This record gives sequence, C-alpha cells and structure tokens, in this order.
Amino acid sequence: MVAYEAIKNPLLERRLFQHRALLAGVAIVLLVCVSLIRLAYLQIVHHEHYATLSKDNRVRLVALPPPRGLIYDRNGVLLAENLPAYRLEITPSEVGDLDQTLHGLAEIIRLEEGDLSRFRGEVGRKQPFQATPLRFNLSEEEVARFAVNRYRFPGVEINARLGRHYPLTSRGVHAMGYVGRINEEDLKRINTNNYTGTSHIGKVGIERYYEELLHGEVGYQEVEINAQGRVLRVLAEQPPVPGKDIVLSLDASLQQVAEESLGAENGAVVALDPNTGEILALVSTPTYDPNLFVNGISSREYQRLRNDPDRPLFNRALTGQYPPGSTIKPFVALAGLNYGVTWADKTIWAGGYYSLPNGRRRFRDWKRGGHGEVNLAKAITQSCDVYFYDLAYRLGIDHLHDFLAHFGFGQRAGVDGSGERGGLLPSREWKRQAHDQPWFPGETVIVGIGQGYLLTTPVQLAKATGILAVRGRAVQPHFLHASRDPRTGEFTPRTEEARPQIVLQDPRYWDQVIEAMIAVTRKRNGTAYRIGKDAPYTIAGKTGTAQVFSLKKDQRYDSETLDKRLHDHALFIAFAPAEAPEIAVAVVVENGGHGGSVAAPVARRVMDYYLLGKS
Repeated sequence: MVAYEAIKNPLLERRLFQHRALLAGVAIVLLVCVSLIRLAYLQIVHHEHYATLSKDNRVRLVALPPPRGLIYDRNGVLLAENLPAYRLEITPSEVGDLDQTLHGLAEIIRLEEGDLSRFRGEVGRKQPFQATPLRFNLSEEEVARFAVNRYRFPGVEINARLGRHYPLTSRGVHAMGYVGRINEEDLKRINTNNYTGTSHIGKVGIERYYEELLHGEVGYQEVEINAQGRVLRVLAEQPPVPGKDIVLSLDASLQQVAEESLGAENGAVVALDPNTGEILALVSTPTYDPNLFVNGISSREYQRLRNDPDRPLFNRALTGQYPPGSTIKPFVALAGLNYGVTWADKTIWAGGYYSLPNGRRRFRDWKRGGHGEVNLAKAITQSCDVYFYDLAYRLGIDHLHDFLAHFGFGQRAGVDGSGERGGLLPSREWKRQAHDQPWFPGETVIVGIGQGYLLTTPVQLAKATGILAVRGRAVQPHFLHASRDPRTGEFTPRTEEARPQIVLQDPRYWDQVIEAMIAVTRKRNGTAYRIGKDAPYTIAGKTGTAQVFSLKKDQRYDSETLDKRLHDHALFIAFAPAEAPEIAVAVVVENGGHGGSVAAPVARRVMDYYLLGKS
C-alpha cells in the first residue's frame, strides 16, 4: 500500500493531461482552420463554378424548336402544314438502365426495329441530357397506356410536337418534296446548334432547297426541375423564331388537271409563265404520298415503291432525260435562218429518205412517200424529217451546239428544287472526251430531228419553249413567288435577276418560225391539228416522237409487235395565246407513241384550264 502511494504522482499526471489537452486543442484549431480555408476556397474562390453545378441540379436548359414555315400555292391553297402529334422522348441521363427501359416500353407501346436502331443512333450523336425521340405519332390509346405506367419510366416523357403534313397528299409531290428525320448525312450540311430539339429536315424538292428559309431559329427555356426530373416552373425563356412561310408560283388546281390529264401514263408536264419564268405546274407520274416519309417509311412500303417498275420516286420532270424528237425542229429552223443557211421561201425536194453526199446510209422520213416540195413553214407544220436532216447537215454540229445552248439545252434550267439534271447537248469536244472518237456528219444529221446523243429534260423543254414564245427574252424557271414573315405578315417578293436577250440577225425570224408552229395546230395537215382546230385561242405548238431504241438498217417501226416499254416517247411543246403568250407547256409521255395524238391533248387541257378556267 505504501509502495503504491509512493509511485503515484498527481502533479506529473496533471501536466501530462494538460499537454495532451493542449495538443488536442491545437489539432482541433488546425482542423477548424483547414475547414475554414477549404470552405473559403469553395465558397469564394470557386463560387461561380459550384454555383453553376448547384443550379444545374435544379435547372435545365430546354431547346424550343421553331415551327416550320408553311407552304402555299399562288392562290393561297395550303400545300404543307404543321399538325400536333404525340411523340415518345427519352432523356438518357435520367434513365438508369436504358435497355431495361426500352424493353419495358415495348410491352406497352409498339416499337419496331427501325425505331430502336434510329433511336440508338441518335443517342450516340447527342448529349445525354438532350431528349431523343423514340416513337412518333402515338395514338390516343398508346398515350393513355403510357400515362398509367408513367411512374415506371423516369426520364421518359410524351410530348406534343408539331409534325409536317401534306394535305393534298401526292399532288405536286415531285415539286414539293418532303421532310424526314435528320440523319448523319444531314448533320454534315447544317448548323447543329440551330437544330437542337429539331428532329426533321427537308430531304428533297422545295422542302430541301428552301430549308434555311423554312426552318427558323431555335429558342431556349430555363426550367426548374425536382429530383425526379419533373418541370416545376419556367425561370427564363428565349422564344424560337418561326420559319418563314413561302408562297409558290404553283397552281394546285392546274397541277391536278395536269396529273389527271396524264391519267395512267408515265410522263411529265411542265407549265410556266413565259413572261416571268414562274412554274405553274410541274407533274411527274406516277406519284406517291410524301406523308409516308415524314416519320420514317416502313421497309416494306419503301421496297414496294423502289421496286415498282413505273418508278414513282423518279422525278421525270427534273431528272428524266429524253431525246426531244421533233420538238427540237423550231429551234433548228431558227438556227438555219440566223446563220443564213436557209430562208423562209427556200424549198427542197423531200422524198422518203435523205442521204449524205457520197453516202450510202438512208435516213428515213416518218412519212414513207415523203413530203414533196417543202419550205421552212411546211417542214415545221408537217414535221418533215428530210428537210431537217439536210438543214442540220448544212449547219454543222458547231453551229447547232452554239445556237441551241442559248435556249438552255445541255444545261440545268436552274430550278429552285433539288436533283435537276442537265441533259446533253453534244459537241465535237464532248464526244472526244466521252468516247475518244471524232464527230461524224451522220451524227449531225440525226441531231437535227432531236435524236442521237441529244437529251433534254421536260423542264428544259418548257424553258426553251418559253424563250421562243417571248421572242428571245431569257426565262428563269422558278417556284418561289414570295416569302412571308408569320410574325409581322410582311411579304418579300422573289428578287428578279436580269437575263440576257437572244438577238437574231433579223427579228422577223421569230415570226416566221412561230407562224409555222401556229400552222401545226391550225392547218389540216398540221401534226397537232386535232387539238387546235376548235381552240378559242391561238396555239403555237410542235409535236415530237422520240425513239426508245435504234432501228436496224431498213427496219421499220411496228408498235403492234413491240412491248409497250419499247414504244416511242410522245412529246409536245406549245405556248398560248401565240400573239401574247401567257403559258408555255412541255409534255412528255413515256412510250406514248405519237405526240400529236397523245401528248398534245394533255397540253390542250392544261392550257384550257389556265386560260379559260375550265377543264
């Protein structure tokens, strides 16, 4: 007991406790200081950064896609509109297991493989916090089924968005085109920032050409959200700028008349105002419904259209390239007059065929016995091949090429649409580059009747006819009449550009050729007399028949023994009234046979409706 008390030292223990307490106090003070320094570092030095992160936990930036501009015809008929439709959208950053979510959604909403593959592709291109559409055009029943199961799918919403709709369905589709979902190719040609929240873009036709005008500018909303991602309130908003409405030169009723006039035939009709270049109707048959493409056409339906032997997706008016046949003859006649190779009263003997000097080959006329004594007017009226064989030979390919180029042959017409092709106006240089061969005189001969290498599109023919109608004033075919700002209602008309004038050696040459074209529809021996004999206005026209395949030596064309698809193409060009033209028309009927009996009646119906207001 004594020994234990001797060992115990209260003073030492007190000092040891005080030292430990001091060390603990110092440690506590140091820790508090470190905490205060760290707190100051976070709250003061990096205040802005962490305030932004904190705000992002409750505030989301939502893109507001602009309403797409509407499209009207020249009379105010609505051609393209926007209708509300429900779409299913997923925000990946708010979804735990995306695959499980997709599987669960498929149990209550019909999802096709195309929907899933497109969705996964879009998710890979977007930021995780951006909503990505999974399904478009949900039915009321599907919306109701999802609403009942909404609690099972965080990050999934059904939103009402405006979708493109074409109320006239297939009418004018090859001019209008359509919109479709944005894909990787589209992303290469657009400002992706301005398309945030937008899922569709113009794919072809006017919808594509005027995409920038129709699209508008994206807007934004700052919204406050809760822990489940639900929107509580809107904090700030920058509204989108809607796309501009556009008014086209097309006449929807005239378009319908032209389509119905072609009936079941495959072909094209282009009608324009030769004074302004405004396209009044642009038809390619057969047609298709553009609404099928807006939200993604099914593979089955697309294959049906793609494999259709009549090729409804093919735009014959802008991309179809055809030999012009005898519709080229008025232009060849003008070239002959202008270069002094012939004159109006000069006659030649036109038998049943033509041969080059010292040549053996016979270039046959469509009329077996020939036409006898023929001058320029008779040659155009009766479409004498021999006359134009001879005229083309004496002109030469160089003069032919240079003169026809003034009317737009061999080059794009410059239509404000997509996919136009330029046809082919052959020359010595072209053949040397394309075939590594010289040009032969026999090839010049057949160019004179619109055959051989010469190819045109229907819109090129309409343009050339319009230039002829107004005696050389250049025509620029176009669809746009004006644009309109939907916010102010202000119209902006299309800006017209100065175009060159074709000046002939003698302006009377225009009258001489046009008078002959009038005779085509007014004289009994004219090739289109049937459509002009009772017309209450004067029609200047020219028929054409273009071979689909080349005949062998001394072989005769027999339509009764040939497959329909080997029949000649039927063509017709015209303008009216001839003395003061208001409309120029070009018609091509594939495998239609003779232009006077098949293509010309189509043009007459179109001109009747436009000039007389009746079909």
